[in-house]
Amino acid sequence: MYIEVVKSKIHRVTVTEANLNYIGSITIDGALMEAANLIPNEKVSIVNNNNGERFETYVIKGEPGSGVICLNGAAARKVQPGDIVIIMSYALMDFEEAKTFKPAVIFPDTATNRLI
Repeated sequence: MYIEVVKSKIHRVTVTEANLNYIGSITIDGALMEAANLIPNEKVSIVNNNNGERFETYVIKGEPGSGVICLNGAAARKVQPGDIVIIMSYALMDFEEAKTFKPAVIFPDTATNRLI
């Protein structure tokens, strides 16, 4: 049996931009992506702590060290710059493997979106 478990989590980062005039996605600082084990085009779930919105999109790699967290396209309507969000990805794995799997969870500084 396979189950879906959290693979990666960027806990509490600050939205820096919301760009409605883009085809879609979330741009994430490349250093945060690497630390959280995320890759370009990976599907992610986003939870907005400020307004309760929950939605899915895919990842675009931003400039490493830039602190960018930019919601693009329709997702830009679900956030405001300054909102705090949680970004998560999931993986399917065997039930027994899932019992010992350790997700990559990072806690960046919410003022700069950089690793502490």
